[in-house]
Amino acid sequence: MNPSYSVSPIGFVRSCFREKFAIPRQPQLAPAARGVLELVAPFDQGEAVQGLEQVSHVWLLFVFHQALEDKPRLKVRPPRLGGNQSMGVFATRATHRPNGIGQSVVKLEKVEAGRLWLSGIDLLDGTPVLDVKPYVPYADVVTGASNRMAAAAPALIPVQWNDAALMQAREHALRLDEPLVELIDQCLAQDPRPAYQVPAPERVYGAQFWDLDVRWHYPQAGLIRVLEVVPAR
Repeated sequence: MNPSYSVSPIGFVRSCFREKFAIPRQPQLAPAARGVLELVAPFDQGEAVQGLEQVSHVWLLFVFHQALEDKPRLKVRPPRLGGNQSMGVFATRATHRPNGIGQSVVKLEKVEAGRLWLSGIDLLDGTPVLDVKPYVPYADVVTGASNRMAAAAPALIPVQWNDAALMQAREHALRLDEPLVELIDQCLAQDPRPAYQVPAPERVYGAQFWDLDVRWHYPQAGLIRVLEVVPAR
């Protein structure tokens, strides 16, 4: 037997991440990363989310809609291993999945009919969501579980700010009513560039958060300095 199944999104995420670069590689690594799951009919009715106000975290099953491929991959090169070492696809959480499906556990900040307000997300803006399931601590926390390939969270590197960039970020944070400085700090501290890449001090990197372009460089090894935070082009 080789049956096929058809699924449809139950909603789409409106996220602080407008491009893939600089998104944390796992959920919960950037608590200031916030977004809203906007549910579509018929799930945009209050009945669909009744009871979720008793839940602190939820599992999201979603589609890596910008990484879908026609040909399945048996091996991938996970960023955690520097992007140069291959592993079996089922030993990783790489975005290149057989059916393009991802999962993340995120904090549920607020519940409304048709909307779930989330934080600690690692989803791109516009991500289609297939299902929402409540996080159940006694069942979802496995005492003694191990993963030798990812035994601990990635080491963080210091993030410094130019005075002008910090002022820009604070002004936009007030406009957006979002913890923008914390978001940028938390995401850049994880060093979003490929691990195999040696940055030159003069090279400037950039990523879009909300409606802003954030640019930074590496003035020395193991240090990031934010240069500017300006409206996206």
